[in-house]
Formats: sequence, C-alpha cells, structure tokens
Amino acid sequence: MTPVELSRTVLHAVRRAVDAGELSVTVPARAVVAPPGAGGWGDYATNIALQLARPAGQPPLRVAEVIRPYLVGADGVGGVRITGPGFLNIRLQDSAAERLVRQILDEGTRYGHGDALTGRIVDLRIPYEVRAEVVADVLVRIVGSQGGRVEIEHAEPVTLRPVPAPEDPSPLGTDAARWALLHPAPHDRPRITADHLVQRESNPLFRVRYAHARTRALGRNAADLGFSAEPGPVDDVDGSGELVGLLADHPRVLAAAATHRAPDRLARHLVSVADAVWPVLPAVLPRGAEKPSAAHRARLALAEAAGTVLAGGLSLLGIDAPEHL
Repeated sequence: MTPVELSRTVLHAVRRAVDAGELSVTVPARAVVAPPGAGGWGDYATNIALQLARPAGQPPLRVAEVIRPYLVGADGVGGVRITGPGFLNIRLQDSAAERLVRQILDEGTRYGHGDALTGRIVDLRIPYEVRAEVVADVLVRIVGSQGGRVEIEHAEPVTLRPVPAPEDPSPLGTDAARWALLHPAPHDRPRITADHLVQRESNPLFRVRYAHARTRALGRNAADLGFSAEPGPVDDVDGSGELVGLLADHPRVLAAAATHRAPDRLARHLVSVADAVWPVLPAVLPRGAEKPSAAHRARLALAEAAGTVLAGGLSLLGIDAPEHL
C-alpha cells in the first residue's frame, strides 16, 4: 500500500465514522500520512484526529479512538495504535520491516551488494606498509560488492595512505589484527594492543562476533523447540525499530565504503548493528510454558537477518564470523 492509498484508507475510515453518527465533521479532501516520528509505531502515522478535533468538538484522543476501529478492519492494515495526543500509527499487513527481513534472508550475505560502481576500475597505489596492504585487500572485496574492480600496485604517486600501524599487529592474530587496522578512520592511528583480544563489551570486535554467534544460537534453540524463522510484524519489541533502520541502511553504508575507500565505515556500522540487536534477542524464544507463536517466528527472522548482515560485513573485512563463541 502506497502513502496515497493509505491516505484514502484513512479518509474512508473517517467517512464511515461520520456515516455511523460517531463523528460530526466534514470529511477533509486529504489525510496526511508520513513515517512515525519519535515515540511512534508501525509504518506510518497520521494527525487526522488532531485535524478534526476542533470541528468535531471533541479532544483529539477521543477522535482517534473513534476512527481507530474503522482503520483496523481496512484492507492492507495490520494494526493501529494511538500515541501522543492522538496520532494514529498504522502498521501495514506487509510492512516495510517485514519485506526488508525477507529480502535479507533471501539474499543472504550478498544483501547490500549493488551496482554503484559497475564498470569502474579503482586504481590503488599504496606504500609497502601493513595497514595500507590490509585496507587495499579489503577494498578489493568492498568495491567488488558494488560491481567495481580494484587494481593495486606499489607505485608513486600514492593514492591510498592510511596512518601506518605503530607496530607489527600480527601477534594479535589475523582477525584481531585486521580489526585493529580497519576499525579506525584512515587518518587515525590504530591501536595495536591486547584490548582487541578480550572477550568483554569494551571490545567492539567481540561485540560484533558475539552478537552474530548469539543470533545463530537462537536459530538452533528455536529448532529444538520446533519452530523456525518467518518474517512478520516485530514492532512489539523494544529496539526493533532502531535495528530495522540499521539493516535498511546497510546497502548505503557498503556503497559509501566502496566509493570513499573507507572500510572503517563498514566496521563501525557492524558495531551499531551488533549493539542494536541485543534488546531484541531476549524476546525471540518463548518463556516458561509459553508456546512458539507467529511473533516468536518474526522476532527470530529479524535476529537471523541481523546475523546475516554481521556475517556478510565481517566476510568483506576478511574476518571470521564464528557460529559459536
């Protein structure tokens, strides 16, 4: 359902309320619908109740309560919630979040790959230095994910020169060493310390890999309980909106990382996704005597989509995404 179609649906609900004698107003020619703001819910919100409150001679909240039942039963509307002084928040049956999760699960770790650089050859001239070598290696994959191709040579003039590593990062091991070199912006000096190896929240690499492992563990736990992921409404879970927004932003982040030769943008994005998935995870599995429901399947699908984005991003950075951690 498009915003224009939803606007007509809102007006039809108002007209039905007027015909039923529950509202005494002139039905307006247009109802404004837009993505919900802070504190909102669902896919769209409308201020039609606030608009009609004065002519109806009733508080906006009461007008919203009158209109809501007529919206709930409309074709294409999956749910309606009243927020604030009387905003009607609407979730579509086939919501944008549901479509996004389904797309990620269908495309797998290739989600976010595009054609922004199709036909482009990126010439990277780099110094003989470990950080430059690692960044160039990663850019081969990130640029390739956008349809481009990278050619690397050690020659002047240098076109890629991140601040060099202060010391040899190899004692950290491959994954931690790569993260230490890739997570900082190119103009920042990387820290080559054992902090990249500790398994606690202060370590961004640990948070990313552990979040991925937890999403995979939930899939195994759900299978033991006899259910699997199925995309559906997830806006009943605190934090789901932020996570969905970050997952939707993943293609843009990949394209920007490729265009600006900045793998650090992808690394920082993965940290944001990992941090946003945590509030969702406790609601994925049934608790106590609770039976698995459509809501649990939808939450599991969202968690698995987040895990897929984390795995795909780590793979582009050349870092392992373990199933168990």
